[in-house]
Amino acid sequence: MAWTEKRGEHRTRRRPAGVLGAVGAAALAALLAAAPGAPSAGAADHRPTPWAGAAEDRPARLTDLVDPFIGTRDDGNTFPGATVPFGMVQLSPDTGHSTGYDWDDSKIRGFSAVHLAGVGCGIGGDLPVMPTTGEITSTDNDVYASPFRHDEETASPGYYRVKLPAYGGITAELTATQHTGRQRFAYPATRTANVLLNTGQALHKVTDSRVRILDDRTVAATVTGNGFCQRTEPYTVHTITRFDRPFTAHGTWNKAKVTAGSDASEGPGRRGAYVRFDTTGGDRDVEAVTAISYVDPAGASRNLAAEGRDSFDEAREAAREAWERRLAPVRVRGGTEERRRVFYSALYRALQHPNTGQDTDGRYTGWDGKVHHAQGFTYYQNWSLWDTYRTQGQLLTLLAPQELRDMALSLLAVDRQGGWLPQWGYGPVETNIMTGDPVTPFLTNVFQQGLLTGHEERTYRALVRNADGVPPESSPYTGREGNREYLERGFVPHEPKRKKNVPGDYDYQHGGSATLEYALADAALAGMARDLGHDRDAERFAARAQNYRKVFDMTTGFFRPRDAEGKFTGPADPAKGQGFHEGTSWQYTWLVPQDLPGLISLLGGRAAAERRLDTFFDYDALHTDPVGTARERWVSGPYDYYNADRYNPRNEPDLLAAYTYLATGKPWRTTEVTDAARTQFTDAPDGVTGNDDLGTMSSWLVLTSMGVYPVFPGTATWGLSTPAFDRVDLALDHRWYPQGRFRISAPGAAERRFVRSASLGGRNLARTWITTDDIRAGRDLAFRVGSRPSAWGTRPEDAPPSLSSAAGR
Repeated sequence: MAWTEKRGEHRTRRRPAGVLGAVGAAALAALLAAAPGAPSAGAADHRPTPWAGAAEDRPARLTDLVDPFIGTRDDGNTFPGATVPFGMVQLSPDTGHSTGYDWDDSKIRGFSAVHLAGVGCGIGGDLPVMPTTGEITSTDNDVYASPFRHDEETASPGYYRVKLPAYGGITAELTATQHTGRQRFAYPATRTANVLLNTGQALHKVTDSRVRILDDRTVAATVTGNGFCQRTEPYTVHTITRFDRPFTAHGTWNKAKVTAGSDASEGPGRRGAYVRFDTTGGDRDVEAVTAISYVDPAGASRNLAAEGRDSFDEAREAAREAWERRLAPVRVRGGTEERRRVFYSALYRALQHPNTGQDTDGRYTGWDGKVHHAQGFTYYQNWSLWDTYRTQGQLLTLLAPQELRDMALSLLAVDRQGGWLPQWGYGPVETNIMTGDPVTPFLTNVFQQGLLTGHEERTYRALVRNADGVPPESSPYTGREGNREYLERGFVPHEPKRKKNVPGDYDYQHGGSATLEYALADAALAGMARDLGHDRDAERFAARAQNYRKVFDMTTGFFRPRDAEGKFTGPADPAKGQGFHEGTSWQYTWLVPQDLPGLISLLGGRAAAERRLDTFFDYDALHTDPVGTARERWVSGPYDYYNADRYNPRNEPDLLAAYTYLATGKPWRTTEVTDAARTQFTDAPDGVTGNDDLGTMSSWLVLTSMGVYPVFPGTATWGLSTPAFDRVDLALDHRWYPQGRFRISAPGAAERRFVRSASLGGRNLARTWITTDDIRAGRDLAFRVGSRPSAWGTRPEDAPPSLSSAAGR
């Protein structure tokens, strides 16, 4: 079943002449006066022209194939509300789940302005807004929450609607622009149609807030809070909400005390404001526009002035068109309608983050707490780098290269202003969640894809500083906090009781996996050093990339952490997981893409490595029952990270493990594993495997479905497997891909899964990998498939290159 929009149930409403037109001149002018400059004109649109394929392959709208409810159950932790690609606002319902919305919850507490898709801990949820009727009897959104039913709820890209039966059947509709969230509430006939604006409650801990009634249509609010998995530095978001008609009454609250007629409430604790309307006349709709800014109230006002003039229906249509333009460059042919829904829904989720961090005038709050102005690039924020460096960053090189370039420049701005490169950033602050050195493969990927022209050396210097050093103790960043021991001894010691300098995760608590992550990052940086002519650096980083060997225990044949004295520590059983972040030694075995020949040698050769892989994937069972094996034998819980010796398709550490078969000469087993794993992505609410982590898991689904996958993060190498569709056409940005196109074809792939032969640009392709230069040249990739495996890709020289191979550039 797909949960899609029921069309035609709400009339098109008049354009609200007063949403901005009747704004109190003094109130808005005072706010705008605080912000220098004027909104800048938008840049020219260089996005590629969508493919003009056969009519039968093109639905009327690709957005009709997207279901925003996918991933809202079983801790996929996606949100169904309204947003635009990479938008600052994600206006969505909150039901009581720590990250916002859960399909199995039964009440809605409000519609808040900021969400992250697929995170595992609560963050955002600022300014939940709730329509009610009657007197205000509670200021706790858990109490005034309304029941709702899924058969009275719909969503599509850029739009959400639900009916709230607790208050006489209010219908709430949401849409969004880059910097604003739009709300339309259809009330019953009543003189007490309320909108509650709750500044004191959010998905994270609110430490301070203030709300002001500016005039009879406008409410300004500021919310400061912190917390993401652990205590973090606070951040502040400013909002201004403009209604399309005057209030008939208003008031504020402080904790449980409601004060009618009050214009302001400020301080810690539960606070907020209510405004009231009379809907006993002919028009029962109330529209509101909420603009947000991470800079100041004037920034929110400028964003409102720039984007708040259209009607709700016009904004909703613009949001849908924005998503249509983003989805259209990817055209698939073949496969079932269900698989196309799964594919395009995943693509939709992969293009939601990171998010615009600057206001419409180019100002943003840097990680030094100061206001800066983005010049020559768009500033982005929200960085789940430990996740996204593996899949989403590479997908964006194909589908949003200009945006990815600007994202890389944003990370360099973080380094320049905050003093170090980030680990896991939310808004303008570091959370230090997760471990290792994910920013290095993320940025070297952007470099290797040719997107950092003019900024190569600047990027390189920042990465070398990060790779060779440790942030000062006064810094809020952790960086490579285990670097002193790593540089001296070749490994990060496992010291779980070691005192931390700053909140967040800790490399010393995960010494085994931190060592592997550092070594992978060193390998990626070695490639960048080599390509920039820094030969000595290239040699030393390449040598450090071999440090994965320092945590390989020859007596067990598995990676194990070492203690401060250098002794292997923790259980010898590789399934126990001690010393490995969100995984076990079994799952981290394959995180050596920089030297698979060396890893295979440590494991005893190709045959031994293949047996290890077969055990890991439970291949004998997988071969006869792929769906059952994926659901019953592999790791199946969204947070079952430890005590497992099988593949975990629900988390990041071993996402590339299936592609190790390319190095053992059994490429068809890569196809069998990825095919089985994709069956766990469905078009139901539980159709995402575990936390989506800002589009990481969705990007895995998109890439493996296309048949190209980034097998060595931080490089431009793509491993190959049979795609899920007969044909995939990509329309690419001409600024970065002169040919503007790339086609992957595999006629009959849905029924015949094994590659018999392949060609690139019409010439025979024996190897199991290509490079971004091949894609940039527009060389079509064609597979001939059959019902049985073949000799294609089975020679050692057919495997993707290691760091030492010149072809890996």
